[in-house]
Amino acid sequence: MVSRTTAQARTEPKPAPREWRRFKFPESLYKWAGLMAALLFLSYSIVYLNIPLERFFNMFGRVGTLITDRYYPPEMEYVTEPDYLSSVFDTIQMAYLGALFGMAAAIPLGWFGSYNMTPSRRFVYPFARFVAMCTRAVHETIWAILFVTILGFGMMAGVLALTMFCIGFAGKLFAEEIEAIDMGPVEAIRSTGASELAVMVYGVFPQVRVAFTGIGIYTWDVAFRAATVVGFFGAGGMGWYLKRNVLQIETTRVSAILVSIILLVLVSEAVSAWARARVAKAK
Repeated sequence: MVSRTTAQARTEPKPAPREWRRFKFPESLYKWAGLMAALLFLSYSIVYLNIPLERFFNMFGRVGTLITDRYYPPEMEYVTEPDYLSSVFDTIQMAYLGALFGMAAAIPLGWFGSYNMTPSRRFVYPFARFVAMCTRAVHETIWAILFVTILGFGMMAGVLALTMFCIGFAGKLFAEEIEAIDMGPVEAIRSTGASELAVMVYGVFPQVRVAFTGIGIYTWDVAFRAATVVGFFGAGGMGWYLKRNVLQIETTRVSAILVSIILLVLVSEAVSAWARARVAKAK
């Protein structure tokens, strides 16, 4: 019995020794000091801005009461009228044209704004990055207000606002995808004496084709959501009906318009997800 117990003890795996870790003083001090600074800044911001936290817990009850008293039930007959359905179609067209024009301008902007493929790292690269940053920094609603002021009310202002938004949005993503390519095929094509356009077409585009397609689908999805808002500022489409009913305090119609926007965004999200899945399979 003693020998059997001894043999079993020998065959049993020994517990792994505990890993000893040295207390790293400077790194731990920086980490905890940063955490404490963030918490102190958060507390100071709440006190300085005079944010009443006690109202947060009562907010949901007030929102529910407001919806049931003013916005329920939605007047769904209003969103099925021909004029409103026509504005829905106008919004889809506005998003499509804005995304199309924006991506058409974003492709060369992404080319010039990629550090590994730009024609000039000293002049063209910073200029392209500056343009992409400026168009992306201004919100699409600000672009809409600007173009409505210049061109007047209508769909053209909305298309241009979405175009400027998509230029900065897609241009940055295109540039980052180009910067992540394998430079081997590019150098091989350049060694044959091909032009930069030929290098872009035959050396770069085959590597980013699938990624560009996915970015284009996502850009249209974001442009469609923005198109439902820019109309509120005079760019036409569904947003114009939303603004009119908000100013007239037609709350049940406003809720119906919001429901229709949510449904359209859900449909757009489903279509975009299906298209992105198909593109992912193409890899």
